[in-house]
Amino acid sequence: MAGTPATRDPAASPAPPAAREARRRWYRRPSNWVALAVFGFFFVNLAGVIGVPLLDSFGTRWFTTWLPDGWTTKWYGDAWQEFKLGQVFWATALVSVLVVFFSVVIGVPAAYALARRQFPGKKLVLLLFLLPILVPPITYGIPMATVLYKFHLAGTFTGVILANLVPSVPFVVLTMTPFIEQIDPRIEAAARMCGARTTAIFLRVLAPLLVPGILAASVLVLVRTVGMFELTFLTAGPDSQTLIVALYYAMFSAGIRTQQSIDAMAVMYTLSMLVLLVLALRYVNPTQLVTRVRDE
Repeated sequence: MAGTPATRDPAASPAPPAAREARRRWYRRPSNWVALAVFGFFFVNLAGVIGVPLLDSFGTRWFTTWLPDGWTTKWYGDAWQEFKLGQVFWATALVSVLVVFFSVVIGVPAAYALARRQFPGKKLVLLLFLLPILVPPITYGIPMATVLYKFHLAGTFTGVILANLVPSVPFVVLTMTPFIEQIDPRIEAAARMCGARTTAIFLRVLAPLLVPGILAASVLVLVRTVGMFELTFLTAGPDSQTLIVALYYAMFSAGIRTQQSIDAMAVMYTLSMLVLLVLALRYVNPTQLVTRVRDE
């Protein structure tokens, strides 16, 4: 209308004096500029570490120019055939799924016992569960691999799974214990009063309540197993190598291999880990799930 003042765009309105002053204070602090420079340096290096193999995996030749001379996707097909990635992906999936399954089967009842029972030496048991997670895997991986070789288990899927269970089961126990502690014990007492046995209580009462925690522990163990190099490297055979071990052998074993094919294999590994990490961060944040159980 003719006499109506024009509506002012909120985005175009000047910032309040307090906001402008806070902005000036931020620019005046040298520590903020130092932190910004450190983060910028980190992200530039991260982009270089990821970007160089990615560009090289699609380049025909790349020697003295800023970018490859041409672009192609043939290196991915060559890597798939040369390094037998179909078998490697199958071995990775099989080991990871079985490690997750046995970790949950063993770890959830152990977490229940630690959450519900008081017994002498409980703190010592918790400390023993922490050790495989805190100690570098190579320190106990070599003696464990020696034992597995002695019993002819190393070099097989069984040996790789057993080795990865050592840090995975404590990880499930420490992840699941807070979830179990948030469940009111009176629910179990009411089920016992109705005549339910221990197995029925665990499967029909506790298991549905523990689904978020089990899902969190499963995905986190899956990520850890796919990325576990030391234990798998020490116990894997030619047919039981996971993707990260196969990538190591492709890079450092004897023989001449095309660098672009190795970079293509590295990109496949990076993408698989990225998918798993996004899945873990998006759906199974343990802190949020514990808070949700507490609120309920």
